[in-house]
Amino acid sequence: MKTNDTKNIMIVGVGGQGSLLASKLLGRLLLTKGYDVKVSEVHGMSQRGGSVVTYVRFGNKVYSPVIDEGEADFIVSFELLEAARWTKFLKNGGKIITNTQQVNPMPVVTGAAEYPKELVSKMEEKGFSVDAIDALDLAESAGSSKAVNLVLMGRLSKYFDFTEDEWMTAIENSVPPKFLEMNKKAFSLGLNA
Repeated sequence: MKTNDTKNIMIVGVGGQGSLLASKLLGRLLLTKGYDVKVSEVHGMSQRGGSVVTYVRFGNKVYSPVIDEGEADFIVSFELLEAARWTKFLKNGGKIITNTQQVNPMPVVTGAAEYPKELVSKMEEKGFSVDAIDALDLAESAGSSKAVNLVLMGRLSKYFDFTEDEWMTAIENSVPPKFLEMNKKAFSLGLNA
């Protein structure tokens, strides 16, 4: 990655999945690497299970925290339908990293709609590059379903040239000590999945 290019990462999910911690961890790591970093959070109805979107932009100089349609280098999605919902923001050659977990939105819960089937293959048929993993299963293997965020950060780390030690230091500076080992394990499971 050229250091003068601005890179754009969208982290999307539903309320309560830990996307804000993931964005803070990522921002902290990028700052230690000398990048100018802008992070912007859009909560929506996050406390009611609605969409949560975080923009992370970094480069030599970043003037705006907002990512427009067609500008995201990466979309990191905590939930499958959220990945599909935000594809218009992905640039050509961008990558979607998604958890295969399905969280039913209210229209599905009430029976007014069905959860779309085969979302990964549908996104791939449209030409999107998708890296889909069962991050929930990996998080539970690490010790908590709440560690999906670190599993996904581990998966994202495969696409960067930062060392695992640099990521681990960012985790140590972002996670409370009592959850540190579990989160490090979740990160490693995502990296090596």
